[in-house]
Amino acid sequence: MTTWSQIYDPMGSILISALVAALPVATMLVALAFLRMQAHWAALAALGVAIAVAVVIFGMPADIAWRAAALGAASGLFPIGWIVLNIIFLYRLTVANGSFKVMQDSIAGVTADRRLQLLLIAFAFGAFFEGASGFGTPVAVTGAVLIGLGFSPLAASGLSLIANTAPVAYGALGSPLIALSAVTGLDLYQLSAMVGRQLPFFSLLVPFWLIWAFAGFRGMLGVWPAVLVTGVSFAIPQFLVSNYIGPFLVDVIAALVSMACLVLFLQVWRPATVWTSTTLSGRVDNSADDLPSRATATDGAPVFKGAVWQAWMPWVILCACVFAWGTADVKAWLNGLYMVNLPIPGLHQMITKVPPVVAAPTTEAATFLFNILSMTGTGILLAAFLGALASGTNPLAFVKQYVQTIWVVRKSLLTIAAMLGLGFLTRYSGLDATMGLAFAATGFLYPLFGTMLGWLGVALTGSDTASNVLFGGLQKISAQQLGLSPILMAAANSSGGVMGKMIDAQSIVVASTATGWYGKEGVILRYVFFHSIALAVLVGLLVMLQAYVYPFTSLVVGG
Repeated sequence: MTTWSQIYDPMGSILISALVAALPVATMLVALAFLRMQAHWAALAALGVAIAVAVVIFGMPADIAWRAAALGAASGLFPIGWIVLNIIFLYRLTVANGSFKVMQDSIAGVTADRRLQLLLIAFAFGAFFEGASGFGTPVAVTGAVLIGLGFSPLAASGLSLIANTAPVAYGALGSPLIALSAVTGLDLYQLSAMVGRQLPFFSLLVPFWLIWAFAGFRGMLGVWPAVLVTGVSFAIPQFLVSNYIGPFLVDVIAALVSMACLVLFLQVWRPATVWTSTTLSGRVDNSADDLPSRATATDGAPVFKGAVWQAWMPWVILCACVFAWGTADVKAWLNGLYMVNLPIPGLHQMITKVPPVVAAPTTEAATFLFNILSMTGTGILLAAFLGALASGTNPLAFVKQYVQTIWVVRKSLLTIAAMLGLGFLTRYSGLDATMGLAFAATGFLYPLFGTMLGWLGVALTGSDTASNVLFGGLQKISAQQLGLSPILMAAANSSGGVMGKMIDAQSIVVASTATGWYGKEGVILRYVFFHSIALAVLVGLLVMLQAYVYPFTSLVVGG
């Protein structure tokens, strides 16, 4: 069979072609933010527009387009949907048996202040899960914990998304940078070091930004010493590990150090005023009515230590399982037990990427990897099972709760499938490359716009890894053509991409599902959009300084 070569400028103007290529994304954003459609309908509408644009305008054969969308849908359910389903199941189990309430009170025992709880859970605890597994796990876990602590659905969802930014480039034991190195041929450790000279600035900034978004500027000033301790104790290990060890354990080590430093600091310091609000400062947050605010401190009746340990057991097991599932040895062993890598007929090696997106024509692989044993979601399911055993949950209740969870998250799973279908179609049709070429035409401003390209990639695909695969080669080629450091611009793709994580539909659906705020994805998107684009622009400005201005140029790895 004859392969189809991607067409990047069907309109004869790269700007117009890019605007046409952006129609599916614009459809989704308008449907969510302005038409207030439910996320699954918005995603399906965007997918329909993408198929029409790819086939009618960009000349992609219709049968190949449908196969690309189907592969994306399957890849969305496994592993992303599998993670969401099982983490929500674990959360619902702990709520049903009462252990989550005990755990919630034990966290309040560390600090009753909502701002400090955010630092501990959304930022530091979430960074640990990002480093160990990524792919939606941190937002699902922290969103569920925050909603259990009494945060409003909007606060729990939006703030979990804002917090899950600075650690993303090193998520899943360095997967985004490993993929970036693979597609660009650039040295993995130089990429790790370069990202490690960009993101620590934001690891320091994001905790302040997070508390400002929740409590306002004055509310943030009330706990600035704790915020500073949290940020510094994360940023320094992030820099050191990324530059002198490698990308694999950056988030895990930095998160553990940050959590330990914050907890120890709170033993000797307390804010002058304890913040007990669970809604966002300075706004009418009607979502607060959806959940009653729980007690913000212990009521004088201490919880028995054994009960606290038993309540934390499922989450301790979860940490152990997620970490184990993220290691190469465990993955290899589980994949050896069962793994199917199925080439998709009519799609595999049927599409050719051509210059200038790649240096030479390259056919695209299209396989569906079904390695369910080594998927992080399976580790989460095992943690739920072991936690249920430890708490004495009845097996019938276990199965009944799982069936109920499937029903609860059904629309979220459909949304994830549709969104990944859109992402895969965007990649295989070349729509992403067309938008990337438009960014690459910005010349002197390319360090800024190249960073925003990484942001766009994650917003489209929901994954820093996928964004690096999509645009890593383009960043390298464009940097070489403009006389910039390929290491700098490839790293900028990943660093800029992390700020797109909070607005991609996949993450928003995970957040709304974890907090039980179904059908409110548009509200969450409108809340986080400013934070996402503002932080991405700041990353871009830092990259501009690193490209052109001394002493920032001295931070560039590999020239």
